[in-house]
Amino acid sequence: MFSCNLALAIASFVAAVEQPLVPLQPGAIPTEARPHFVTVTPARHEGSPALKLHFQVSDWPHLLFAAPEGLSWDWRGHAGVAVELFNPEAKPVDVAMRVDNAGADGVNHCNTVQGVAPPGETYTLALRFNLGDAAAFWGMRGVPERGPLGTGAVLDLEKITAFQVFLNCPQEEHTLLFLRAYLFGEGGPLDTLVPFPFIDRFGQYKHRDWPGKLHEEAELAARRDEEAAQIAAKPTLDGRDKFGGWADGPQREATGWFRTEQVDGKWWLVTPEGRLFFSIGMDCVGTWERTFVEEREPWFEWLPAADDPQFGEVYGHASGVHSMAETIDGTGRTFSFYTANLIRKYGENWPEAWRTRSLERLQAWGFNTLGSWCQGDVINSRKLPYVAIASSGEVQAIAAATGYWAKMKDVYDPGFEAAVDKAIAATVAPHAAQPLCIGYFVDNELAWEGIQAGTLNSPETQPCRQAFIQALQEKYGSMEALNTAWESTATDWAGLRYPQHLTQAAKDDLNEYLYRFAHRYFTVVQDAIRRHAPHQLYLGCRFSTAPDAAVQACVDAVDVVSYNLYYREIPCEKFEKITQGKKPIIIGEFHFGALDRGMFHTGLVPTRDQNERAQQYRHYLETVLACPAFIGCHWFQYVDEPNTGRTWDGENYNIGFVDVTDTPYPELSAAAKAIHEESYSFRAYAPATE
Repeated sequence: MFSCNLALAIASFVAAVEQPLVPLQPGAIPTEARPHFVTVTPARHEGSPALKLHFQVSDWPHLLFAAPEGLSWDWRGHAGVAVELFNPEAKPVDVAMRVDNAGADGVNHCNTVQGVAPPGETYTLALRFNLGDAAAFWGMRGVPERGPLGTGAVLDLEKITAFQVFLNCPQEEHTLLFLRAYLFGEGGPLDTLVPFPFIDRFGQYKHRDWPGKLHEEAELAARRDEEAAQIAAKPTLDGRDKFGGWADGPQREATGWFRTEQVDGKWWLVTPEGRLFFSIGMDCVGTWERTFVEEREPWFEWLPAADDPQFGEVYGHASGVHSMAETIDGTGRTFSFYTANLIRKYGENWPEAWRTRSLERLQAWGFNTLGSWCQGDVINSRKLPYVAIASSGEVQAIAAATGYWAKMKDVYDPGFEAAVDKAIAATVAPHAAQPLCIGYFVDNELAWEGIQAGTLNSPETQPCRQAFIQALQEKYGSMEALNTAWESTATDWAGLRYPQHLTQAAKDDLNEYLYRFAHRYFTVVQDAIRRHAPHQLYLGCRFSTAPDAAVQACVDAVDVVSYNLYYREIPCEKFEKITQGKKPIIIGEFHFGALDRGMFHTGLVPTRDQNERAQQYRHYLETVLACPAFIGCHWFQYVDEPNTGRTWDGENYNIGFVDVTDTPYPELSAAAKAIHEESYSFRAYAPATE
């Protein structure tokens, strides 16, 4: 999820005071152009000169435009830079742009932004410069009027050295037409563009309107009653058994528990009663998310008094991020506008009414699984099959490792097996006797990429380093023999560090070690699950990305391999090769978002509007259903994140099926219901995707 991820572009903007950059001439390639894994040829589009860019499969294929050697461009007085592109392909193409000061490396001294070029259309990708003026809107990954914040430091606009158009880790080759580039806008501090307060009493953006925006509290009751009538008209999909399995499909062996089986070359889950089941799940069905209000009170047109008899309970305190620049100790006062709206909508018994309505919605829309991190009372309702998520316990981390969420834990720690057993036993205890529980994810988006270098660069006392060094000593016998194979210069085993240059021998040794490390992790967890929940499935660790050796160890040990796949579609052949038919795969997270309904950030996969968001959901489901390796996919998440950012990391994504007022997005829910209704026949009879 987090490898090769960037901030995302605002879909549209007001372009004022344009200044062209890099004028194109017929039949010529600009002298400033520097292609990298991109073939550039002159072209024409609607009678005007253009550049045809054919991007190859590599990490960062790009076309860079560089200022003359030793010089720089002065872009002061402008709000941002934009490129206009035409996508001639039949599918959307994720595209990105970067603007550099001297020393830019993709993280430092540059700004980046990403968007999506729709098929067969001209698309404008706009990057607003980071001038440091969004600091007043701390605790938010996307801000009003500008949307998602670009990554990178504050730019010196007087000294721009280059800008580039690139693709972000493409899975296949793509072609785009580059039509023009230009500077836009006059700039200006963000806090002068957004009048305060900018959040209304319902938690919505105050300064814009859109279809479905809540204006009066009385509308909540009307929406509640209207939705109740809609659900009553068709509360469930046709052709489903009591578990949500395919009642009209073939009967398989009934074991009383969920299990996996290959049928006609395609993997399926099988319900306790022996019906084929494809897990379509919803993550995070809950009411717990809050946003900081302490030190941000002027943002909100309404906050209740702490002792308010109706809304006082909605306040809370949370440790964590108190600004985007630093983490502080202590607590900050938080508030949930979503919960406040539930109180307004359902009254005193809102928890029960909300839970009932949420489960009714999921069943009416065709979701048959409660995904990870769902609230306990929702799971305990016993209305839907569900998965649980556990930790593998607490042991020391690999000291020199790196990781987005955390460093990888050391599986060679002497206490690892006991820690795993304790953690798994505690998690599965409420579920081990429950046939509705499909199985268990353990951990989430671990930092597998940091293990190899982290192991060798850690202190000598690190258990995993000791295990790796012992394996190398047994293989090579002497430091001199290893130095010869690795072309390293360590004088003794204590001085061996991760090499800057990897020979084939070094790569092989490191990959063998990573496989052993990962295999120990997965087998210890699998053994604990079999001890404490012998009838249920081990669903893997929810890979974001991972080296092949770690994935292979997972395939060899678990019941189901799991990934969080924030893609537009699933490249089936890639995942079929990963498992080679040995194990099925389940997707723990995916989503799409847009900026047309008052939200400030699209989430990890952007779309232009709610219509395209709905279309993208259907397309994604079709590619998963058509791929034989997969047995399910779970959407992240049920409710939009708070507009002013969730407390622990500032995410404020439009990724919910319902908004902050507990109103479903009609386009998305309708599209989901339609593809879910077809899902079993589609799965059984559709040809596999390429």
